[in-house]
Amino acid sequence: MELITPGLGLIFWQAVVFLLLFLILRKFAWRPILDSLKIREESIEDALNSAELAREEMQNLKSENEQLLNEARAERDQILKEATVIANKIKEEAKDEVSKTTDKMIEDARAAIKNEKESALSEVKNLVGSLSVSIAEKILRKKLGTDKEQQALIVDFMKDINLN
Repeated sequence: MELITPGLGLIFWQAVVFLLLFLILRKFAWRPILDSLKIREESIEDALNSAELAREEMQNLKSENEQLLNEARAERDQILKEATVIANKIKEEAKDEVSKTTDKMIEDARAAIKNEKESALSEVKNLVGSLSVSIAEKILRKKLGTDKEQQALIVDFMKDINLN
């Protein structure tokens, strides 16, 4: 039974050795272990704070990126509107230019037609004048004595006019 119930001396020396071991561990091991745990806890806390700051910074960057993207889209839309306005203006200017050009061509064509018409009328007048002079010359050369000769001359001239 001696193994089951230790003696009082053994318990005393075990308690003394335990207390000495406890004090030595407390002095040399327990404090560094607690300090290292505290340092570890602080580093974890710093890492969590850094992660939170990084998350907030990422959120800010994301919102700034969205804002920049929206501004870029608005600027793109504005540029497209301006380009459309400029394109329409260029189309209108081209239409006006074409209209002016066609009006000038039509006016030139009318002037050319008028000149040709005046030239043709002048030519017809000259032809009528020359025919009149020719008829007068033939009349004056021919001796007109009787009515019968005058009638024959008129019929002769009428045949010449119908043939021409």
